[in-house]
Amino acid sequence: MTFAAETARAPDGPLVRAGRRWGWLAVLAVGLLLFWAIHAALISTNNPNLVPALLFFGAALIPAAFVAFVAGRRLDFGVGLGTVAGTAIVGGAIGVATAGVLEYRTLLLLDVTPMIAVGIIEEAAKLIVPALLLLVIRDRHPGDGLLVGVASGAGFAAFETMGYAFVELIRSGGDLSAVDHLLVVRGLLSPAAHMAWTGLTAAALWNAAARGWNRRSVGLFVLVYAVAVALHTAWDSFDTDVSYIVLAAISLSLLIAATRRLAPRRGLAENPTH
Repeated sequence: MTFAAETARAPDGPLVRAGRRWGWLAVLAVGLLLFWAIHAALISTNNPNLVPALLFFGAALIPAAFVAFVAGRRLDFGVGLGTVAGTAIVGGAIGVATAGVLEYRTLLLLDVTPMIAVGIIEEAAKLIVPALLLLVIRDRHPGDGLLVGVASGAGFAAFETMGYAFVELIRSGGDLSAVDHLLVVRGLLSPAAHMAWTGLTAAALWNAAARGWNRRSVGLFVLVYAVAVALHTAWDSFDTDVSYIVLAAISLSLLIAATRRLAPRRGLAENPTH
């Protein structure tokens, strides 16, 4: 048996498994501590140079913790931490830039940007980097598409929230309480919105690639993408707490179902040689 094969079969120790499973709590705790420290420093010094750091940590905290939570699930992942982090940053930046330009062009063309157009554009923009990764990653694992999709959605959500928070800061005349409320609400909703929708569509996209782009897998991807657009459109159209709760429950339920479908069967996990 080669060293590589022996290493691949060696089970993780209890500390490694615990760290992977509960690492998201560490991300959340450290992020909260840093956000609180920056927030306290900003209030005590009134130094506007601290505002970008406050908006960054406030917008990225919950998305980063949720990515870590998904990465800690018992799925077959092959992509590394660097790829996931790069997808969140690059995917989020490319996504918001692409969506911003296309939505602006749509507004110029139609004098209005229909909610369904926003859903179509943003759900496609968030898939750009996950789709490009298919061209460079050959050793693909079943859970990779879902993880990079969640990461791309997390980056998009964080950058978008930073933009909204910046506008709110100016509009409110520097009212930090209004900014805090926006950061908390959008942060809590992000796992059930951008992150869930892109996780689902990217998982379906990578599944289609794994199956050689056969008709059934491509049809499944189109269906999942249409569902994500419908959920996104409904989210933007109904501005009520009840609608957000219902749509969040649907989105997270679909993400959980996809996660369970991608999880390795227990018998194969326990007997890798069979």
